[in-house]
Amino acid sequence: MAQIRYDEKGKYFTNFVSKTAVQAIIQTAHYRIRGEIHVRKGERVKDELDRPEQFLAVTNAVVYDEEDNLLFERKFLSLNRDHIVWVIPEQDDRDEPAVPDSGGAE
Repeated sequence: MAQIRYDEKGKYFTNFVSKTAVQAIIQTAHYRIRGEIHVRKGERVKDELDRPEQFLAVTNAVVYDEEDNLLFERKFLSLNRDHIVWVIPEQDDRDEPAVPDSGGAE
């Protein structure tokens, strides 16, 4: 059950942390993982990756080998941060800024 504490100014604190699921591609030395990383509201993926915890939670994970062959899918995967080479947050194409025309031939 949630515990709510109040400080002397009336500010409240709970033991729940609100997070937003962010679709991402994660590369390790031998695998590519597509799934959701959960980022605290108002923070960036980089902020989540910089946390001191040893493992990163990835939900709805799809794991591929070096040749892009599907190996397995899992609802939850705990990934050791030491094995992460890079992470790319996936963006909805509707969120992409329009690329201005470079003025080339029509």
